[in-house]
Amino acid sequence: MKKSLVSLPSTKMAFTAVLSLYFSFASLAQTKSDTTSYIQTLDITSGKIDTVLAIKAHFEAPNWHPDNYLILNSYGKLHTLDLASKKLKELYTGFATACNNDHGISPDKKWLAISHNDKSDPSPKRYKSAIYVLPVSGGEPRRVTSEVMSFWHGWSADGKTLAYCGERNGNYDIYSIGIDGGAEKRLTNSEGLDDGPDYSPDGKYIYFNSYRTGHMQIWRMLADGSQPEQLTFDENSNWFAHPSPDNQWIVYIAYTSDEKQAHLFGKNVKLRLMNLKTKEIKDITPVFYGGQGTINVPSWSPDSKKVAFVSYAVK
Repeated sequence: MKKSLVSLPSTKMAFTAVLSLYFSFASLAQTKSDTTSYIQTLDITSGKIDTVLAIKAHFEAPNWHPDNYLILNSYGKLHTLDLASKKLKELYTGFATACNNDHGISPDKKWLAISHNDKSDPSPKRYKSAIYVLPVSGGEPRRVTSEVMSFWHGWSADGKTLAYCGERNGNYDIYSIGIDGGAEKRLTNSEGLDDGPDYSPDGKYIYFNSYRTGHMQIWRMLADGSQPEQLTFDENSNWFAHPSPDNQWIVYIAYTSDEKQAHLFGKNVKLRLMNLKTKEIKDITPVFYGGQGTINVPSWSPDSKKVAFVSYAVK
């Protein structure tokens, strides 16, 4: 298999230099047709991995809805994948047809947050991701964030607040905003990338990944941004911690190589599981070919027994 150093159009990078690299290769990436996506579920107890669908196209970032289907993005559009019938169907998102892999389901399961590249935004930035919400069954999106670039990652337990990664003045930090928009609140203010904020089910914590130590690790903080606490301390580049619905675990993706502040597609990765009571960590997959798009967003099953993810093959 050929390993690509270029992410597909849904990529969110850490720095302007890397973002520029992405734009240089975006047109090439859009024409790639040799990627196979394996949309999979993993039983965290037995370790059993089931492939729901293998498809010769680039799919990313599954959310798991209680009605037994996944929501994924592919080439700017969202799709649902029924876990029983394996039927794949495009989800109507109105004008938002440049969605990246930062999307997720509200706690009441009625709404979907998306991150869409709004090319009409007056910002001079080359990539203009803003956050919108729409009915989970499809509909016309309503914009929530006024500033770009903004990439959704978490929904508070009461459904009233969104957490996201925002680029402001060249730095990527974590912000929150009310579901009806208004002023955003900055929750982190550290040099380097803070990304992937996901609320704990009890609303107490936000889990995130940070490069503030010079190596990408998993952290958490109180929901107001105070009392940051580092949770991982290893040689992997650790990203996208997602707490389970029963609040007993976090699952996250670990790059086996030091990727600095980038989360590229086409790397050796594995999924790891942390017991939130004991802080014990274990591998729950072998190393596989993935990275960007594998598990960017919350993907737990409602019963906290399984997670959905995507692995890839590129000829």
